[in-house]
Amino acid sequence: MQHLILRVTTKILFTPIILFALYVQFHGDYGPGGGFQAGVIFAVAFILHAFCFGLEETKKALPQKALTIAMVVGVLFYAGTGLATMLLGGNFLGYDAIDPESTHHAGQHYGIILVEWGVGVCVASTMLTIFYLFTGREPDIDPEDW
Repeated sequence: MQHLILRVTTKILFTPIILFALYVQFHGDYGPGGGFQAGVIFAVAFILHAFCFGLEETKKALPQKALTIAMVVGVLFYAGTGLATMLLGGNFLGYDAIDPESTHHAGQHYGIILVEWGVGVCVASTMLTIFYLFTGREPDIDPEDW
């Protein structure tokens, strides 16, 4: 078992990294952070996993097909929120149309959470797809030829 300490450390840190990504995701409308930052942090947890356990093991945990679906779902959350606000009589991404009766702009919070969720899912899946494509490609020349 090569690099036992690194593997154990990765297993210990994986869950807190995911939890931190969720924290950044759901507190993005109250402070710094949001969908983009959370998506990158989420992707970093799986990239760390791939560095320690290999790309094939990570692809078993999170296959490319799931990432492709997640990219589409993320875009649909973003665009769907905008279309929903238009169907409710507001502008594209005019969040107040979601809850027009609210006196404290609850529609703004609902809309931002939905849009940031879509951005986070799309960014995480796109970052992992790019990582999979770059690390999974075959080298052009043999290492001995260097």
